[in-house]
Amino acid sequence: MTAFGQEVAGTLRRASVIDLLVRHVRESLTPSEIAVALFQREAETIDFVLGWPPGRTNPRPLLELASRRGPLLIHGELDSVLREAGLTPPPLTAGSWLVAPFIAKGRVTGAIAARGEAGRYRPADLVLLEGLVSQASIALESARLVDLHDDGRRTWQEVVDAISPALCIVDRSGAIRRANRAFADLVNAPPASLIGRPWQAFIPPEWGADIQRALDQQGAGREVELRTSERTYAVTAVPISSTDRSAVVLLFDDQTERRRLQDQLIQSEKMSAIGQLIAGIAHDLNNPLASVLGFADFLTEVPHVPPSIREPLTVIREEAERASSIVRNLLGFARKQDNQRRPTALKPLLDGTFVLLRNQLMAHRVEALIEVEPDLPMPDIDPNQIQQVFVNLINNAAQAVASTGRPGTIVVRARRWLDGVAIDFIDDGPGMSEQLASQVFEPFFTTKAEGEGTGLGLSISQGIVKEHGGRIMLSTEERKGSTFTVQLPVGARSPMPVTDAATRSPTKRLRVLVVDDEPHILHYMRATLEAWGHIPVVASDGAQALSIACRETFDLIISDLRMPRYGGREFYEELSRRNPVIAARLVFSTGDTVRGDTLAFLETLDRPYLHKPFSLAELRALLAEVVRESGPQAAVRDSGPRPADALPGT
Repeated sequence: MTAFGQEVAGTLRRASVIDLLVRHVRESLTPSEIAVALFQREAETIDFVLGWPPGRTNPRPLLELASRRGPLLIHGELDSVLREAGLTPPPLTAGSWLVAPFIAKGRVTGAIAARGEAGRYRPADLVLLEGLVSQASIALESARLVDLHDDGRRTWQEVVDAISPALCIVDRSGAIRRANRAFADLVNAPPASLIGRPWQAFIPPEWGADIQRALDQQGAGREVELRTSERTYAVTAVPISSTDRSAVVLLFDDQTERRRLQDQLIQSEKMSAIGQLIAGIAHDLNNPLASVLGFADFLTEVPHVPPSIREPLTVIREEAERASSIVRNLLGFARKQDNQRRPTALKPLLDGTFVLLRNQLMAHRVEALIEVEPDLPMPDIDPNQIQQVFVNLINNAAQAVASTGRPGTIVVRARRWLDGVAIDFIDDGPGMSEQLASQVFEPFFTTKAEGEGTGLGLSISQGIVKEHGGRIMLSTEERKGSTFTVQLPVGARSPMPVTDAATRSPTKRLRVLVVDDEPHILHYMRATLEAWGHIPVVASDGAQALSIACRETFDLIISDLRMPRYGGREFYEELSRRNPVIAARLVFSTGDTVRGDTLAFLETLDRPYLHKPFSLAELRALLAEVVRESGPQAAVRDSGPRPADALPGT
């Protein structure tokens, strides 16, 4: 028994303890058969470790008897003992029996049964078996505790390995006690090589001062930022407990994607601010452009203009229209609109896009060519969103050409495609490899240097085109350039044709109230309307216009929307309250349709508006529409003032 105690004392595996016990029982008691069972502590079921030889007596009843009654020496009367305990006897019960339970901390954890020839065993044999089982019980309990410890360690390791942030535990000397797989991957070292080594041996030298700073301020909840060429980490040092600061957890949280999203949010806020700035600048530019373009139009219609004057007037008009086109394209690109799809001609949209990008293309030494098939169908699109796609594709193509260090060409070709249209953006840049081409539409993927690109342009463009029922295709080959193709379906709707009748001068004499805070605009509008045979009345702000409109009758009121003191919106709302019939004849003119509140207000009126600077052809079309709607009985005479008290609400 002493020898068994010495052997089993250093055994920490359950199977080894049972093997030693069975060997010593066989050597000491020479049983013909032996069975051992260990019980599952939680499930209270038998876990057989060793049974009788196959086909022989079932040991289960005997082992259960040992767990209930304790150590037993049984001769011959085994059947009655088992039945008395409520157990079914096995087929073979002859012989001499020794049974004993394993007990740990007052609880039965298993049992052993040995059978010999009839009369083989004596009480001393039972004492010997009890002694062996007692020592084995202690060893089995120790093995169980070791297994629990190992299971806990494995569970901890599995848990921390499943955590995405990299973490390691360092002691006061800076040695690593434990680390998860994410930390091992971060420092590119095998997990087993980390334990016991100083953390400084594994991290890049440039991180050392920042990590030490995090360790020095442990528990303060402060983060330090670490950067690589591609990733950004926030590092925090947290003591394991508030009382024991001998060990600290270093937590490395990868915040690369979060920082990218923050940068995108900041960029979005900047673009929103730029949009508001554009609105103000456009309004300030469109007012003088309206005067220049209006007077140029007016003077070109004056009869007997000398040729020496007509040519400069034409140049003035063309340059004013060019400036107006630039502002209009800038406004259109900055404007945020939802569900504004309509059949749209592609050539003017592409022309406007190239006007926006003219300076960038010149800076990159890129020549741009546009080829549009005649009679091309008009796709049903939101022009502002599709123009954003065009801007992204042309910009990318120009940057690709610029990366070659030589001048290049971009060809934009709009053509018919199945039941829609296709727009090819062809550049003679460096092209792409097959692997690179497979990634270009992925969000945040970019080949540009940090800070030069977000990797969102193509993914956003693909999303916009897919929302329109189309797609963007890429064909490319290294050193042979790239072709991005935008495929768009054609909607069922068709635009309303513009007839020549809309641009002819109306044949009726109209009374028109013009409201604007720009004196030059009032001047050219008065001169133009008088030259066309109409009766213009002018007002410099909404308050003056309201006073006039409440005294006189007008066929048409053309009012600026944004004016100091009393704006066009206030004028319209008060006029609608006092005289809704006259208010229904009001048309706004504005140089600002990028602001959300302005556009929303104009859309609620469900009436046309003039976008400054408007041409005389647009003004003629508006007057012709007024005449058409008024009918033959509504020719307006030069009526005198109407008393204010005769109007509703006055």
